[in-house]
Amino acid sequence: MRVSRLVRLAGLLATLWLGLGNPCPAAARIATDSAGRQVDIPDTVTRVFAAGPPASVLLYALAPEMMIGWVKAPRDAEKPFLLKSVRDLPELGRLTGRGDTLNLETLLASKPDLIIDFGTLNDTYISLADRVQAQTGIPYFLLDGRFGATATAVRLLGEVLGTRERAGQLAKAIEVILADADRVIAAVPASSRPRVYLARGSEGLETGTRGSINSEIIERVGATNVAEGLMRNGAIATASTEQIIAWAPDTLITMDRNFHADVRNKPTWGPIPAVTSGRVYLSPSLPFGFIDTPPSLNRLLGVMWLTHVFYPEQAQGNLRDKVRDFYALFYQVPVSDADLDLIINRAGGLK
Repeated sequence: MRVSRLVRLAGLLATLWLGLGNPCPAAARIATDSAGRQVDIPDTVTRVFAAGPPASVLLYALAPEMMIGWVKAPRDAEKPFLLKSVRDLPELGRLTGRGDTLNLETLLASKPDLIIDFGTLNDTYISLADRVQAQTGIPYFLLDGRFGATATAVRLLGEVLGTRERAGQLAKAIEVILADADRVIAAVPASSRPRVYLARGSEGLETGTRGSINSEIIERVGATNVAEGLMRNGAIATASTEQIIAWAPDTLITMDRNFHADVRNKPTWGPIPAVTSGRVYLSPSLPFGFIDTPPSLNRLLGVMWLTHVFYPEQAQGNLRDKVRDFYALFYQVPVSDADLDLIINRAGGLK
């Protein structure tokens, strides 16, 4: 989001907020967010606006009853994997990230007690939070979305929302999932771990470079993200097939079903080892992506999935059981064997 856009947003927010009579409840406590900002928090929080898709997934997992809407309304295929109480909440748009679409009038009319954002912490996001908070009086709380900070962020938000017990359950589960992955990775020599390219978009040329939150999961499961040396706009970069050929990944992960189905018919992708060997995997995506889209708590499913895909001999337990348990705890919905077939079984490599 450009600075000029931030300024216009802040000005419009201020005008609309004053017109509504500043209904934000008086702050009763101060909490320090993941960026080190001290934020005045209402004594009771019941209505929360998620600034972007990662925050929306976090809020749904932790306190769905506090949601006032979705950044983007769930598709019909996604709704069965969400609580009935939130499936038809309104689409409000996004305040942060690529292609911000926030309807400010709708946001202010919804009278949120709190705005949260979950993900990358940098000057752009901190500046946006400061501007919106100063102009509207709505407290704006930032949470670190990287894997290493996820359990801490969940517990912190639980303190702010007054959902400590639920936050503690989720945080412990997060720690177990990551610790299990670490045990598997430690048993595999570095030379035996895959070299991975994350193929985003219909052409597979969008990717996340090393260190990007959008591709952090590759490194988190001990693999090498081959994408490097790219100019990028935010967390996403664009590669050429020539670069991908030179990187010679032995494994491709994609989130696009059409790309997965057609990659073998794309002549320029033919020389890539991952395509030659059929190691092109389609990320599961219901109700949220396992790898990204968005980079939130849903990526924990990706950690479990990739651990089994990359290291089948070392991974312990049944992946289907792990996925079923995750949906029950984090998404609060039961999944049947038929659901698991739909979610997981279409995600294998090329035949």
